[in-house]
Amino acid sequence: MAYGTARLNVTQITHHDLDGYGASTVAGALVPLAAVIHVPRYVDVGPVVETELKRLAKVAAPELLLVTDLGLEDVAVKFLRSFAALNRRRDPGTGHRLVVLDHHASSLDRLKAHDVAPSAENGPLTTFDLGDPNVAVLIDSTRSATRMAFEHRALYGAGPVDPAVESRLATLVGAVDAVDLWQKAVPAFRAGLVLDEAFWDNVSTLVPLGHPWHDRFVSALLLAVAGLIETGLSPAETERRIAAVRAEILDQFLADDPEDDRSLTTRMRAARVLARSRELFSPLSDGTLLSFGLDAGTFQRVSDLIMETGGAKRVANVQRTGSVSFRSNDESALTGARAFRGGGHRDAAGGKLPSGAAFSLADACAQVEPLLNPPAADPAASPFAALKDWKGQRG
Repeated sequence: MAYGTARLNVTQITHHDLDGYGASTVAGALVPLAAVIHVPRYVDVGPVVETELKRLAKVAAPELLLVTDLGLEDVAVKFLRSFAALNRRRDPGTGHRLVVLDHHASSLDRLKAHDVAPSAENGPLTTFDLGDPNVAVLIDSTRSATRMAFEHRALYGAGPVDPAVESRLATLVGAVDAVDLWQKAVPAFRAGLVLDEAFWDNVSTLVPLGHPWHDRFVSALLLAVAGLIETGLSPAETERRIAAVRAEILDQFLADDPEDDRSLTTRMRAARVLARSRELFSPLSDGTLLSFGLDAGTFQRVSDLIMETGGAKRVANVQRTGSVSFRSNDESALTGARAFRGGGHRDAAGGKLPSGAAFSLADACAQVEPLLNPPAADPAASPFAALKDWKGQRG
């Protein structure tokens, strides 16, 4: 199945690891991506795909959803069928397109358990039929999701690219493929380890998930490291060059920013950008700014800059595991933490969400707001409301 050259709005849902980001780097280099949604935990797949399905139900123009490196557990198989059902309710010619590129052996088991039969088998590559020509589900346990995104690019409308980009993508694909499938005997395996270290060292610390630059930065870094690998540098030499590569990427991003100070470290410069980000923080009703999924170091530095410039008196951050951190400059951090059964210092404290987890900034806001700022009690709801003004009314 190929979708031709018609350009659709493309959203990608992918895993939060090197292979997942490798797949989004490949796709982003081949087609414009409107959004990339990263799913760190498979337990979050259900809420993420349900949210995306609701969004697509309200969109009039056809869009393309690309799903990579997510194991097809029960909730994902249900989503596949719900997507096909959504298309059946749409007008002819307006159906959304779905491309699923997966390589987990467990996905084959779950599809079989749900009576989703293969429509074609070509060696290790298995294609499944959901009864909708707009839906393509491919599983190949011998290839990483990054390689599948590279080899099956026609499914999401990718065209030709510059030969230099093609070469760098091929290097990236080979390295990710080797390390993701743990092919230690393959020469590219060591290069894959270098990429993996660069990825985990930088994916959440400099430009965190949620900021508009996040995917641009990570993809630029991975492609730049692939370029270093192409030159034949050793792993140690490549590692020493990564700090300079990060600075060069940030130089490009901040080329037109009059407030940028290149005498600062790369992380100091990035923190100033993050502190101005409206996308990274959501205001609560009491003025607290809430972020989601920031690592501790980034949150500490960025929250301090926000308060220093008068952006807020209290800043909070929720982790996926449900921990809530508060920072303040008016001794209100401890008050906030106590609402979440926590404690600490007056201006630096923390607690825990009652649910024990969150999967997005919107989800974090929905859980934090009612506990941090509970609505005032409705006097009419009191069981004693009927007794109001009772005294003096007896005959």
